[in-house]
Amino acid sequence: MAPRDVIETHIVNLSAAVSYPFETWRGTIGFVLVTVATYALLILTTMPEFSIQMLGDGLHWFEYVLVSLTETVYRTDGWTGLAVVVLYALLSGVAVVNAVAQFRFVGTSSLADLTGIVPGLLASGCASCGAGLLGVLGFAGGLAVLPYDGALLRVGGLGLLLFFLGRAGHPERCGVATEGAK
Repeated sequence: MAPRDVIETHIVNLSAAVSYPFETWRGTIGFVLVTVATYALLILTTMPEFSIQMLGDGLHWFEYVLVSLTETVYRTDGWTGLAVVVLYALLSGVAVVNAVAQFRFVGTSSLADLTGIVPGLLASGCASCGAGLLGVLGFAGGLAVLPYDGALLRVGGLGLLLFFLGRAGHPERCGVATEGAK
């Protein structure tokens, strides 16, 4: 296959993967739930101690914490930083819905295509500050020495998500071309 054909195939597969959650109401609801949960997790992990202290006092602080930390991300990183968090949450929603669908249709052997999403989910950590989930796992010190405050890691994580979504394609269709088919 020529490089141009590979890129075109990847873009078609990525488009199919991104549109899949919107084919059914169940997929759309799953996408929205996972996206909102991922956004909340990413925002709450920008300042884990603050989140733990406030939410430890009661869940009635959840809205305040979410809004305050969203504002903090915006004031720290601007629209770009907030857009990265939102894009990361959206792609995570697509990836999780597609992984569940692919597992439902093909079984455990299908998860080999989507195992590359896990490094993207963990490597990006908190898409807003660079520490986040990896900081919770104890890797914040390693992220502190990265150039550009871990921005390259966040971009790399988003790139991994896009690459593996494009590689996996539509969960209900086989992405392997036969010799006679084009």
